[in-house]
Amino acid sequence: MPRQISLIACDAVPPGTSAEVVADGHIYAVYNVDGQFFVLEGICPHAGGPLGNGSLNGSIVTCPWHGWQFDVTSGQNQLNETICQQTFKVFPVDGNVCIEAPKN
Repeated sequence: MPRQISLIACDAVPPGTSAEVVADGHIYAVYNVDGQFFVLEGICPHAGGPLGNGSLNGSIVTCPWHGWQFDVTSGQNQLNETICQQTFKVFPVDGNVCIEAPKN
């Protein structure tokens, strides 16, 4: 069974919001879209902006530094189909947002 990483309490990320979380040596962006949680690699590929601090509109997050947009459900960049942000399988455990640890 893959190793799990607990990122944040579910109630710390209300619907329509996001959070930046540092865990296990990585930066993650956690999103709550209508009660469903999604997690992306937290560093924007454009210039290293904090995607977890971006504004969330539906399932689209906008990086606060230069406006790059990603669908948090898939990681897909909204302007360039060749750019896709890493996503993580999410599951709740004891009221926390957890993911499978990335393979190094």
